[in-house]
Amino acid sequence: MHGLAHRTADFRATRVKRPVRLPSRRMSQTPPSARPPSPADLAAGVLAGNRTMLARAITLVESRHPRHEAAAQELLTQLLPRTGKSRRVGITGSPGVGKSTFIETFGCQLVEQGHRVAVLTIDPSSARSHGSILGDKTRMEKLCVSPNAFIRPSPSGEHLGGVARRTRETMLLCEAAGFDVVIVESVGVGQTEIALRSMVDFFLLLLLPGGGDELQGIKKGIVEMADLVAINKADGDNRLRAELSRQEQAAALHYLQPATPEWQTDAVLCAGRDGQGVPEIWRQIEAFYAKLEPLGIIAQRRQQQSLAWLQDLIEEELKRRFYSDPRVAGQWDATRRALLAGETTVVLAARQLLDATASVPHPDLPAATNN
Repeated sequence: MHGLAHRTADFRATRVKRPVRLPSRRMSQTPPSARPPSPADLAAGVLAGNRTMLARAITLVESRHPRHEAAAQELLTQLLPRTGKSRRVGITGSPGVGKSTFIETFGCQLVEQGHRVAVLTIDPSSARSHGSILGDKTRMEKLCVSPNAFIRPSPSGEHLGGVARRTRETMLLCEAAGFDVVIVESVGVGQTEIALRSMVDFFLLLLLPGGGDELQGIKKGIVEMADLVAINKADGDNRLRAELSRQEQAAALHYLQPATPEWQTDAVLCAGRDGQGVPEIWRQIEAFYAKLEPLGIIAQRRQQQSLAWLQDLIEEELKRRFYSDPRVAGQWDATRRALLAGETTVVLAARQLLDATASVPHPDLPAATNN
């Protein structure tokens, strides 16, 4: 024991005491790999076809943070010359019509033909929690593992038509990344599907055989916006009912104004589960572009869509500025009380709040007063 203690003491005596080094300013900085990529880095990654960088770029444009929005616009400005060369196809249909199954079969067939396919699926957001399931990838198991396919689910938020606020910008990013077919799937059928119509070239409507969608679709005006109507699930025992539905749709389309000039909307049969009729739908889409692109109709439609997009953004920003204006906030409670007490009309109450942000009051209506 004495010898062991002696050797231990000698060892401690011979240990070299190293000076304690405090972390330098350089070492305390965020390592380069952990820093968010710059717009230039993202642009280079997107153009190189890097899927991770594309996903991060989409996340950036979906953000509503002012700093992120400025970076997103810088990114899009750099990528803009490399956009606009894809086939933009919108697909909608009533819940249960089989949109996801159809899109997976459709996308897989396009990939086999050598196309690069981006699928932007819009999931409905809860009116209470504002959350979304975003489960489309689980419903497209084959397509999501293809190296030439990219699936991006996004929450619809509160935007008109169930189409995400930044879907148009996401389409531009996918085009810059080299995807030559961009498919946008909307939440479902409704009058507000005009939002989807306003961002794609070709609009495909899926209907169920014998499901009453024929009259309901015409009533809502959905059929009037379609470039092609496809009766899905037209296989097995549904085949006869599907053919009857197709005939009814074809007869109705004969009396409707075509959604696209120089193009007659047709009704066809398909079965997304086994792929029946799906190649014919792609041939219709190709014929659509072959006929209308030389006439300049596709380019004209996209120009009109850009102007409509500009107007939508201006209206959205004006609404945001109005409700965040401190002058409106200062009068909101008093105006609300006056309205509920019957001391003013809704029109006058609205005018008072609007005039609070205007340099010149509205000349035609008297100002509302709060008692």
